[in-house]
Amino acid sequence: MNILFNSDKLLRLITNLQSFTGISTSVYDADGKGIQLGGEHCAFCRLMNADPEGHARCQASDAQAVRRSDAVRGLYGYRCHAGVNEMVLPIYDSGVPVAYLAFGQLLDTAPTEQQWEAARKTLGWYKGDLAELKEAFFQMRRLSPLEMNAYAEILEALALYIRQEGVIRSAEYTDQQKLELYLDEHYMEPLSLSRIAGDLHMGTTKLCALAKKLSGGSTLTRLIAQRRVEAAKELLLKSDAPVAAVAEKVGFSDYNYFTKIFKSVTGITPSAYRKENRRSPDRF
Repeated sequence: MNILFNSDKLLRLITNLQSFTGISTSVYDADGKGIQLGGEHCAFCRLMNADPEGHARCQASDAQAVRRSDAVRGLYGYRCHAGVNEMVLPIYDSGVPVAYLAFGQLLDTAPTEQQWEAARKTLGWYKGDLAELKEAFFQMRRLSPLEMNAYAEILEALALYIRQEGVIRSAEYTDQQKLELYLDEHYMEPLSLSRIAGDLHMGTTKLCALAKKLSGGSTLTRLIAQRRVEAAKELLLKSDAPVAAVAEKVGFSDYNYFTKIFKSVTGITPSAYRKENRRSPDRF
């Protein structure tokens, strides 16, 4: 199954949520692998992940939580391998989980010393400074079960929004169709080979080959430019916006570069295209 992510919109949602609540929120793909969207781990989790074995244990713990949330087909709360409270929630498309929202790096309202002692018993493998780790553990935010459930309900609403808005969705398309659809949705944004490859979960070599096929033997850069010019042609005929504003709206920050690319694709400048092709009211 192909899964499409609107990374920019997803990043804004997660960043805004974390900024407002101060609670670490993550997104996992359908395989339970974390999608890098920015933000930071708490000090305790940074120490965990700085140790190669700790990082592997964190990944295994996340993957197991994803599998269990599949089994219960809903929100799954648990303590991770290091004794920290986490919750994970599936995002469905056509009844199939396509991604997961997770939040945590939290303690509950039980005595912190008691929670630490339970966690310490699982950390015999840890090679770092245990005193430093304990200090970081004690700094973690504490939430009551009521507060955790309240936040979980917010995430459930966010998951529904993500599904309804198509921020994450499944798509049984060919790779060529995936690229065409992606450019239709994102042509106006800053795009790069690495970003598109990451969003489409596709190797850069394969992506370049697809772009060459779609552009008639040219490059991905040229393909993006062609898509932007097509959008600009439509705006030039349908609106009275200045050419510079049209250029910016379709993804060109440099007016002169836009004019150069537009002319290379169409054979004429944007102004000339508008003058020659726009119909006046008495010509309908």
